Amino acid sequence: MPEEKDESHYSAEGGIQLASGSFSAKEILAILNTLPVDMTFVGKYDKVKYFSQGKDRIFVRNRSIINRDVRLCHPPASAHVVEKILEDFKSGKASHAPFWIQMKGKFIKIEYFALRDEQGEYLGTLEVSQDLSENRALEGERRILSYSSDSDK
Repeated sequence: MPEEKDESHYSAEGGIQLASGSFSAKEILAILNTLPVDMTFVGKYDKVKYFSQGKDRIFVRNRSIINRDVRLCHPPASAHVVEKILEDFKSGKASHAPFWIQMKGKFIKIEYFALRDEQGEYLGTLEVSQDLSENRALEGERRILSYSSDSDK
């Protein structure tokens, strides 16, 4: 299996420089773990390379999955679906696969996104899961500042 080239740009201070700004590793980690979604990144060779560690993960992840083939991270009954998504993303047939389920009284949306570089080359797959139960229950508007309780931090 060929090595994946890391084309990130690092600043002298150890930050990650992007076209629209930069982050320190500490800042990007805080951002990724604060977003109200669970993320798992699978590299182009189908190995799990990263998962976010937010406090309320929907699907628990253990660090032992890093570098594991993604097919081995799903129940056998869904292996054919995982394989189909990867095949279609790599071929360019598809770039987005949304699913939603009811689980433990919650409405969960699970989306898979093909990640591609500027030339359209497949870089990997991003799985994003989110509990949309609260969003589905919203009504009317909230136009007045109101902070969540401290337990929501």
